Amino acid sequence: MKEISVVLAGIGGYGNKYVEHILREGKEKGVRIAGAVDPFPQNSRFYEELRSLNVPMYSSLEEFYLHHTADLAIVSSPIHYHCEQTCLAVKNGSHVLCEKPAAATVKEVKRMIECRDRYKKIVAIGYQWSYNPAVLRLKEDILSGKFGRPVLFKTIVLWPRDTAYYRRNSWAGRMKVNGRWVLDSVAGNATAHFLHNMLFLLGERMESSAYPDSIVAELYRANNIESFDTCALKMMVKDTPVLFFATHAVKERMGPVFEYRFEKARVLCNYSEYPESEESLLVVYNDGKKEVYGPTDHGSMRKLWVAVEVARGKEEFICTLESAMAHTIAINGAHISMREIQNFPDEMKRVEGNPPLIWVEGLKEAMEEAYRKEKIFSELGLPWARRGEEVKLENFEGLEGEITC
Repeated sequence: MKEISVVLAGIGGYGNKYVEHILREGKEKGVRIAGAVDPFPQNSRFYEELRSLNVPMYSSLEEFYLHHTADLAIVSSPIHYHCEQTCLAVKNGSHVLCEKPAAATVKEVKRMIECRDRYKKIVAIGYQWSYNPAVLRLKEDILSGKFGRPVLFKTIVLWPRDTAYYRRNSWAGRMKVNGRWVLDSVAGNATAHFLHNMLFLLGERMESSAYPDSIVAELYRANNIESFDTCALKMMVKDTPVLFFATHAVKERMGPVFEYRFEKARVLCNYSEYPESEESLLVVYNDGKKEVYGPTDHGSMRKLWVAVEVARGKEEFICTLESAMAHTIAINGAHISMREIQNFPDEMKRVEGNPPLIWVEGLKEAMEEAYRKEKIFSELGLPWARRGEEVKLENFEGLEGEITC
């Protein structure tokens, strides 16, 4: 088995997971850490262990490549560095596993595609559901026509996040940092997997996602942040309505709950009336027959070991930049649809706990009603709701701004 050398760009935050799995399983899987890149490496839970193993540490990826090479670069740095570091890695001969989202803007993703093709390297994006065996088997059956034509896809995610969540780094909840787009939000980051998964399953080939043709967005915030912590998105994707509801500004955690409706069946996850759907993909056919496809396993690190095998020269299924760009198009389109994010009325906001959680009275019920009735908030006639403009996304170039990669 060929040993694979790995450079880790970002070892704090989510990057801790990559460090942990490689330290625990890397030896048996033939993986060696060639270096770690982080301006604040001491913030990693594994800093002392990495030091004891004499892993070289650098504050920039450029500095690492001045002294070393790596078969694979794992980019789990802040969103506004994804494009720059991915391009730098492929230029220096590394394949790349880049965390989701691929980048903040459509133009950045296209720049990453150009670099990948020019230097003939492979770039995988870490939407872990696109590596999930149950999801992939489901997509094969969707493409075979087993369930008939897609009719409507919808997802709801209620994931409370307190104020410490937005203080954990310098870019949480930000639109830009030092002039670079970040677009960190409930839909752009924390629940991005579930938005991307709908677009991925609507793709016309196994490796592709469907790009939305149009979007209407409603974007709101309860927290004191630049971006949004609550959204309702209404898209048309290949003649299929796609609805996405997500928030951090509630007390109760729920989801992801979703229904992918087809002519002959429904694909369900986390529906209380179907215990088999708990953290699992369940197909319920129109005649009442049920089929369990398997667990969703949101914490899976299968993407890591797939990327290692790709670096080893094996052909493995990955989430490509082109597939990941479907999510970036949706998020860029949402920000154009509602350029001015709406603040929830003060009289609706509540604060409790330590650290404080800011939540919105009645929001959980409004989101559940919107999901059930398949309408966005403004279509329910809620007094605080404001509808964004419809944005056509054909040949969409996304948000404007300087490309720094």
